[in-house]
Amino acid sequence: MEQIFTSFSRSDLQDLIAGTVNACLKVHYNKIATTDPDELLTVQQAASFLSLAVPTIYGLISRNEISNLKKGKRVYFIRQDLINWLKESRRKTNAEIAEENDTYLLTQKKGGK
Repeated sequence: MEQIFTSFSRSDLQDLIAGTVNACLKVHYNKIATTDPDELLTVQQAASFLSLAVPTIYGLISRNEISNLKKGKRVYFIRQDLINWLKESRRKTNAEIAEENDTYLLTQKKGGK
């Protein structure tokens, strides 16, 4: 591999880096923006999308823990359903829990009557 050394001014180097990062982000954003939320995924694609093993996906299916579509022996997933399933599993922060507790206590009747 041939090595080339060159000198850049600080601002030229910053512009080069910023341009490269922006180009990468634009490509990545376009991939996300063009994804159809109703796209059907196979078990393998769903496993890849969720970063889970295929046997784990089959376990979730057998326990009815994840929404799926069956056509014959084939199983499919709607991408948006997988995203919603992930969002349902979100854990609340301590601040959110404290706020819910405060709201609950303020809305309860005092004196038990």
